[in-house]
Amino acid sequence: MCGIIGYIGSRETKEVLLEGLRRLEYRGYDSAGVAIFHEGKVVIRRSQGKLKELERKTAGERFNGNLGIGHTRWATHGKPSEANAHPHKAGGVVVVHNGIIENYLALKESLTREGHTFKSETDTEILSHLIQNHLFRGANFEEAVRQALLQVQGSYAVAVLYEGEKDKLIAARKESPLILGLAEGEAFVASDIPAILPYTRKMIFLEDGEMAVIQERSLKITTFRGETKERPLKEILWDPVTAEKGGFKHFMLKEIHEQPRAVGDTIRGRVSLEEGTVVLGESGLSPRVLKEIRRVCIIACGTSFHAALVGKFMIEDLARIPTDVDLGSEFRYRDPLVGPRDLLVAISQSGETTDTLAAFREGKLKGVRTLAICNVVDSSLARESDGIFYTHAGPEIGVASTKTFTCQLVGLFLLALSLARTREMLVQKEAKGLIESLLKIPHQIQEVLDLNPQIETIAKRYMNARDFLYLGRGVNYPIALEGALKLKEISYIHAEGYPAGEMKHGPIALIDEEMPVVVLAPKGKTYEKVLNNIEEVRARGGKVIALASRSAQEVASKTQDILFIPETHHLLTPILLNVPLQLLAYNIAVLKGTDVDQPRNLAKSVTVE
Repeated sequence: MCGIIGYIGSRETKEVLLEGLRRLEYRGYDSAGVAIFHEGKVVIRRSQGKLKELERKTAGERFNGNLGIGHTRWATHGKPSEANAHPHKAGGVVVVHNGIIENYLALKESLTREGHTFKSETDTEILSHLIQNHLFRGANFEEAVRQALLQVQGSYAVAVLYEGEKDKLIAARKESPLILGLAEGEAFVASDIPAILPYTRKMIFLEDGEMAVIQERSLKITTFRGETKERPLKEILWDPVTAEKGGFKHFMLKEIHEQPRAVGDTIRGRVSLEEGTVVLGESGLSPRVLKEIRRVCIIACGTSFHAALVGKFMIEDLARIPTDVDLGSEFRYRDPLVGPRDLLVAISQSGETTDTLAAFREGKLKGVRTLAICNVVDSSLARESDGIFYTHAGPEIGVASTKTFTCQLVGLFLLALSLARTREMLVQKEAKGLIESLLKIPHQIQEVLDLNPQIETIAKRYMNARDFLYLGRGVNYPIALEGALKLKEISYIHAEGYPAGEMKHGPIALIDEEMPVVVLAPKGKTYEKVLNNIEEVRARGGKVIALASRSAQEVASKTQDILFIPETHHLLTPILLNVPLQLLAYNIAVLKGTDVDQPRNLAKSVTVE
């Protein structure tokens, strides 16, 4: 999401920082800032909006220090503003930070009681105050940072300056990437390779729980407990464009592989396994309001509509609340019957989708409670909603939605679980079991990503097919719709998704030896029915590509091509089934030579009717 750059050396520090931030712009951001030593003090310059605003603010300024840090912020805690932009300073301590500090409210209350005053709404500012606190109590710079990090819960990559140490930069990471770059007489810190690639190709990748103390001609890496670590230098051979993509051939593939991290960020700070509860965070909807809800209406377009269909199954299954799903483009024109005891949930990656916004506003005119699920902070949808659930997927460059869709599914599951607990439809033990299953999902997604060599083989076999059919049942049939949409979007192959029970009501007429049929067959109450569907396809010469649970070994005898996914709760299977379908579409599109990241006729955000 956000971008970090740090530098110590003999170059003009401001220019190195600004150039590094330019090379991180592709990650998306809403504000930017730099902190640079000058005349023995740290000078901070920040601005809301694009980097050109920061460049304008610092134009003509020269700083004589050889040490500085910079940041592009994508808001999570606190709206986009200059006050909330990084870097943040307390006393002589200056911090930039990527990630989410989960216990920041408790820490802020404790620090406030000790006399600290805060100037922003961010969780990041807590770090600068914590470090200052330990310095005040007699710790040296390194020990103060170490002790502060041991107090923090959550994910982070941080870079820290201190006015009492004019030649030292400290960096640390936990569950958020951070890279060190080394050259003769200078050193760099960055959240991603492109920021420092113009200056050096010799890099060290910090691991979780590690802290680096960086000076012009020395580097020390330790754990947060102070144990010394040795990290090998790696030579990066990527060109700058490839570096932006993290070494992946396309942004879409990079974003598919970012899904374990993105899902973890969506979950982080929102569940308590010990209590079996969900905190929707920014949602703004109190338990009292949620208890009063008698019906849920979900509106969305495109891929988000498929997420909404999955959400219907989740909410009705767990919370037992009747749930309707509408396309935004249809809802607004049919005089919908909604009112004050309904919850209108609008789903949009960008928060700017015209049809969804218009439908959302139509619902508000009728007095409904509203909740937005979106990925872009301070978007129109977020600003106009009673409550907001940010997915924290990070910027998505590829036009075809991948990680944002997966995070929407996670967000809907959390909403369903929250409604169920609030309305006492789940006891604590049941909720804890569901949360345990959810917390395993990021690792299980990684297991599915490791199937890509098999998926590449399947893609080569079927890349020349003219038509595909995708079949699923129950909560998984919307994933059949989404799998077909992904294939259409990026490979331009005609594909249709259907509830498997509807196959006999028309689509079966299309099946012959030229038709690949992708069947979603996880274990569950409709499993036997899906096996029957597979037999019907085989009887007509169709080629079956099956996705099944590992325990569903009997499927293997019925199809030449099968991918096994990890076992999970039935309401979470859509998340795991979705990933191999993304990879199948991607691999076929690459083999056909299409423009994967920018398919013809499509836009990332549809802002016209």
